Amino acid sequence: MQWVLVLIGLLGTTGATVTGLYRGALAAGLPTRTATSVAAVAGSAWAAWMVVSAVLAASDVYRQSPDKFEPWIAVGVVVPFLVVVAASRIPVAQRILRAPGAAARLMWPQSFRVVGATFLIAWALGELPAIFALPAGLGDVAVGISAVFVARRGVRSVSFNVLGLLDLVVAVSIGFLAGLGPARLLAVEPSTLYVSLLPLVLIPTVAVPLVAALHVIALRQRVDSRVTRSTQEVKADSRR
Repeated sequence: MQWVLVLIGLLGTTGATVTGLYRGALAAGLPTRTATSVAAVAGSAWAAWMVVSAVLAASDVYRQSPDKFEPWIAVGVVVPFLVVVAASRIPVAQRILRAPGAAARLMWPQSFRVVGATFLIAWALGELPAIFALPAGLGDVAVGISAVFVARRGVRSVSFNVLGLLDLVVAVSIGFLAGLGPARLLAVEPSTLYVSLLPLVLIPTVAVPLVAALHVIALRQRVDSRVTRSTQEVKADSRR
């Protein structure tokens, strides 16, 4: 059951993002061939990372240790996140993000965060502590449901993106503090060891970097649009 939910979340988030890129490219006036290429490259790259992360997890690279600090989950979250944010600065990506309807396309992938209910299932099975599973699971479900309504409105919601990021930060922080490493400050039983194992480890290493990057990109687009509008107003005033 957990494998099914995790895969639905990963494939759904990735698929919605790739579809958004394709439709955004068409909305930006790019040729169908270019739109297909953009979507194919992005989808293939993220699918490859998903496979690599699964292989690393199967090799116990992410497994927490009570004796020493294991940074690999953190690396698996931060590096892909930075790659996605950096890729959004590529000229063709910038053109897609400025196309009509971009706000909604950035929101739809967030709807698949409802599969965060997997954390609640793991808690019910005694595999995760309530201090982690409840805020992480309920927070993801709330964000996932809210994403549908925000996407339908088609606006860049600052509050939604800020709260969505906050949910991720809280979940990752508690997961780290309640883990088995030397820095464990939340001595709860069970620990969050299960999050460093398959299939749940694919959520922080594959899903979290993508949805976090989408939040950051959406917020940056809101700031950029305001700066552009202010610049245009200043130029208009100077001509009068």
